[in-house]
Amino acid sequence: MLSEDDLKLVDALQSGPRAPWSAVAKAAGMSAFTAARRWQRLVERGDAWITAYRGGDLRGRMVLSFVEIGCAPGCALDIARRLAADSRVTSVECTDGQHDLLVHVVARSLQDLAEYLTHQLSAVSGAVSSRTHVLPRLFREGDTWRVRAIPPGRRDTLLRSSVRRASLPNRFDPLDHALLEVLGEDGRAPASEIAARIGTGETTVRWRLAVLLASGTLILCCEIARSLSPAPVTAMLRIRVQPDPLAVAAQALAALPETRICAAVSGEANVLLIAWLTSQRQIVALEDTLAARFPPPHHLEIVDRAVMARPVKLMGRMLDAEGRSVGQVPLFSIQFPLKTED
Repeated sequence: MLSEDDLKLVDALQSGPRAPWSAVAKAAGMSAFTAARRWQRLVERGDAWITAYRGGDLRGRMVLSFVEIGCAPGCALDIARRLAADSRVTSVECTDGQHDLLVHVVARSLQDLAEYLTHQLSAVSGAVSSRTHVLPRLFREGDTWRVRAIPPGRRDTLLRSSVRRASLPNRFDPLDHALLEVLGEDGRAPASEIAARIGTGETTVRWRLAVLLASGTLILCCEIARSLSPAPVTAMLRIRVQPDPLAVAAQALAALPETRICAAVSGEANVLLIAWLTSQRQIVALEDTLAARFPPPHHLEIVDRAVMARPVKLMGRMLDAEGRSVGQVPLFSIQFPLKTED
């Protein structure tokens, strides 16, 4: 695991990914110089990084899905790497469950998703079976997970300082895509560097970035190599809950501190929960917690469970066996006007 000071720094940056080093350092309990130096060292080793992806209305009009893939013996890791090279595939995990891989795919529409599954996935040698779960609603995403190394009060200060009111932008144009691509590589890239790379003015970059972040159209996420985090074990639970209170149950599941992702899904199970845990033993404790929180008649049934054996890609970042960042694949790009308020 990372040192306590490094974990405090990551925790601070999870709450304020682009906050000034002075504010980050204050929350982490160190000097600004030390914070910047420590962060550079973490990034260079691939131990931690800040990436960017689309959120808000733009993502709401995309189709998100998890695809479970069964592979021929000895083919899983090779297939995982081949799939990870596709920008439509945001994340890939090798699992020990009924299927060998869990793949997160983004598409423009259900038709586009079907075409990807039919023409791209089916052409992959060694992929012998697949099962797709469409995510009609996300109740919690990875950017809200915290290492919890600093007191909540310090974290809340960073959160408050990063909140700005802004109206939803009426477009997500080539300039915004260029911003997204640079921030996908380095979420803390200075505005001057971004401006030089995309060929526009620094003032324009600062203004546009502020609007995109404040409106939630662009999301920054500070990640940590899983093997070095306080929660190195990833578990996936496919859960069936009563349809009537599904949203209530899903929101309760999303509120658990262990939860990394919670989503409504299509299929036999109607909720998918991905949790980052301290050990494999905590999987049993988590299931006990769920049973206690959802007693009859609000029964919760765990339909399937799996442990992620090896990360391959996480939100566009290619990972080594320890979960360290070793490269980046720009995420799937969609250009169309955003909804505007009347």
